[in-house]
Parts: sequence; structure tokens; C-alpha cells
Amino acid sequence: MSDRIVLRTGEALVEGPEDYMAAEPEIVIGELDGPVGNALASLIGEQVKGHTKVFAILNSDVQVRPATIMVSKVTVKGNKYTNILMGTVQAAIANGVLDAVREGVIPKDKVNDLGIIYSVWLDPAVTKADKLDHKALFDVHREATLKVIRKAMGHEPTIDWLLENQDKVEHYYHQQGLEGNL
Repeated sequence: MSDRIVLRTGEALVEGPEDYMAAEPEIVIGELDGPVGNALASLIGEQVKGHTKVFAILNSDVQVRPATIMVSKVTVKGNKYTNILMGTVQAAIANGVLDAVREGVIPKDKVNDLGIIYSVWLDPAVTKADKLDHKALFDVHREATLKVIRKAMGHEPTIDWLLENQDKVEHYYHQQGLEGNL
């Protein structure tokens, strides 16, 4: 059995104290000399206005390992949104990645061999908050980062769980549509 981590995927949801604070990351994680590394290099080299890709950093000049590139699910508009995304949320993601290494979810001896592509959700409504609680926003995104990495590395949910629960899990927005709320 190989120790290689070729490509793993994960999705998670962590809700915050306010609706606009929810974090719903989707990730792929894998070896830099495989498909994830190729995709990571392509993403960082193919910048698009409104969808700039950046590395997760603790602060300028302090990139985390494994190399983690953030890709926004939302078209980034305006300085306030940019500063929240590239400030509080970016720092939270960086800390969550390091939490995963500290916890052993990501093997410490693999941090220079792995890359993470992190699709980040930050609700645009965050810019309209009267007094945005940056600590709460940070905590939600940090927790979501650790959760999504745990799920990816643990192959969760398992196929057995999915097959057993397929008819019990309702998609929230699908249900909203059925109820005439969309």
C-alpha cells in the first residue's frame, strides 16, 4: 500500500453566530508532484480579476505548509470585502491548516510534499455588518478549515454512511424550493 496522498476531497459547513459568518469550504489535497500540484500551479499562474488566488498566510511573508491556495467562490468586489477575505479569513484558514498538522490529521513529514486547493465561501453580506466580530469570523473559518481537512483525510463521509443515509438527508435549498420559499 502506498503512502502517497494523490487526491482527496472534502466539504464542510460551520455556521457562525450570524448567518453571514457561515463557512463552507471545499478542498482538494494531494501530492505536489501529482494532479493537485499541477492544478495548484495553474491556479496561481492564472489570475482572474475578481477571483484572485492567494496562498494562505499567517501574515505577509509567512506562508503555511502544506502550501494552501485560496480560491474565492464569490466574485471579490470592493476593498472592505477584499480586506476581510485577505485578512481575517486568510489568517483563519492558515491557522486551521496548521491545526490539522499539529493534530496529526496531515502528517508532519508530508507538509512539504502536499498542496491544498481551498475553495472559500465568504458571504458578501459580511460587509454590511454594523460591528463585524472579526474574532467570531476567524474562529468559524479556522474551525471549518480543520473540519474540512479531517473529512478529506478521513474519506468522510464514507460510502456506507452515504448509502445508508441517502434518503434521510435533505438538501436545504432544494427543500426551500419544494416549500415555495425560493
